[in-house]
Amino acid sequence: MKTAFIFPGQGSQYVGMMRELFDDYIVARNVFHAADAALDMPLLNMIMYGPEESLQLTCNTQPALLASSIASAAVLRQHGIQADVVAGHSLGEYSALVYAGAVSFEDALIGVRYRGTFMQEAVPVGQGAMAAIIGADVSGVVDICATITEKLDTVEAVNFNCPKQVVIAGKSEAVNAVIKEVKQQKIGKAVLLPVSAPFHSSLMEPAAERLKTVLKNTEFRDARIPLYSNVTAKPVTKAVTIKRMLVKQAASPVLWEQAVRNMIKDGVDTFVEVGPGHTLSNFVKKIDDSVQVLQAGDREGLQNTLKVLKGA
Repeated sequence: MKTAFIFPGQGSQYVGMMRELFDDYIVARNVFHAADAALDMPLLNMIMYGPEESLQLTCNTQPALLASSIASAAVLRQHGIQADVVAGHSLGEYSALVYAGAVSFEDALIGVRYRGTFMQEAVPVGQGAMAAIIGADVSGVVDICATITEKLDTVEAVNFNCPKQVVIAGKSEAVNAVIKEVKQQKIGKAVLLPVSAPFHSSLMEPAAERLKTVLKNTEFRDARIPLYSNVTAKPVTKAVTIKRMLVKQAASPVLWEQAVRNMIKDGVDTFVEVGPGHTLSNFVKKIDDSVQVLQAGDREGLQNTLKVLKGA
C-alpha cells in the first residue's frame, strides 16, 4: 500500500471546521494556538466562531485552511498514519510542503497570508470572477475561453480538476460570456463560484511577482517525501525547484487531474484528504474509482480512516 495525503484549497473553509478534532486532540489545539502566535491574530476564534464574512476574506481563508490541514495531519501522525507522497490543491500545496518538511509551519502561515493579500489586490473586487464548468469536454471549454479572450477580455481555464470538470477564471464580463456560451451550446453546466478574484489566471501575475519577494526571504529545505506539483503534475523534492514552482503556481493552472493520475501510476492506491471537506476526495473518485479514498477532517472521517488503515 502506498498512501498520498492530499490537502484542500480555498473553497473548503467553513465556520466551525475542525471543531471535533480540536475538542478531541491536544495536538490539534497546539497547532491552532501556534498559528495565533505566529500571525499575532485571533485566527482560531475566527475559524470556530466567524463571522463568516471575515473567514471568507482571502487573506484570512488561506492561513485558516493551512492551520486546519496541519492540525488534521498532526492527529494522523499521533495515530501513526503517515504519507508516502503528498499533493495540495492550490493553497493546499503549502500545507503539503509543511507536512513534507520543506518549509516551517510558521513561515508558511506568514507566506499564505501575504499570498492571499497579493492575490486579492491584483484584481479589484468585482472585476474578476471564477466559474466551474461541469459536464463539458475540457478542450471545448478551452476553445471557448480563447475565443472570448480574443473578442472581449481575459478568461482562461485554470483548474483541471477531474474528467468533465474545469474551472475558468478571468475578468467578470468575460467569465459571464463563457457561461452564456456554454449554456447556449448546451454542452454542460456552468456555476459561478463565490470567490473574489480570478485565481491562477494570468491576471495574477502581479501577485506572483510580489510573492516572489516574500518567498525569496523564506527558508526552504528539500522535501522528505515527494510533492506532486500543481504546475507540472510531477513529483519534486528539491528546495530550489519548490520555491520556483510556488511563485509560478499563483498565476498558472492547477493540473490536479494529471497529478492524481501520476500518483496512481507511481503506485499510490490510497488517498487521504487531510483537512476540511470532501472536495478532493470527490475529484479523485471521478478520476479513478478503483483507488481507496479517505478523509480526516472530522471525527467520523478520522475514525473511518483509522479503521481502514489500522483496523482500529
